[in-house]
Amino acid sequence: MQISAFLDRKLSRRFKTYDTDGDGSIDRTDFETAVDRLGEAFGHKPDSAPLSRLRELALGLWAHLARVADTNQDGRISETEYKAAFAAGLLETPESFDAGYVPFLDALMDIADADGDGKLTREEQVRWTGALMNLPEPDAREVFGRLDKDMDGLLDREELLEAIREFYFSDDPRSTGTYLLGPLDPN
Repeated sequence: MQISAFLDRKLSRRFKTYDTDGDGSIDRTDFETAVDRLGEAFGHKPDSAPLSRLRELALGLWAHLARVADTNQDGRISETEYKAAFAAGLLETPESFDAGYVPFLDALMDIADADGDGKLTREEQVRWTGALMNLPEPDAREVFGRLDKDMDGLLDREELLEAIREFYFSDDPRSTGTYLLGPLDPN
């Protein structure tokens, strides 16, 4: 798969959200830390069923990424390795992406959707993106406004999933998904 310059910028942004400690690489600890922070942000004990499910999925994602991207097998993935995995076909189609991502999104919603109505408020969106991906609050608030296409003040699973798909599969800089993780680096 050829990675466009635009997708390259988006992958750089996503890589930074994985790198919770800012050391320039991602490893299993980054995934564990992100899940722990999310649990704390929403008042879940480490052994709560929803948090345990998300942890299992996050560590499964880490294991998959490590298998396909950690080419030097040092237990860490550099940004170069991460992008090379995408070029090698890590995400082949939106459908195969959905098969892997929908369970993760469902587990996330089970934690972040406090009233269980299947929708996130702006505050819930700000909290989960800050805890899980270090998204600054002003960016998270802006993201919410862009993703809430029907402007009902809530985000449902479909609005989120559509934006996530667009983030990875659309080269349209005006697509909703472009801003999923906040502003992209200019170059």
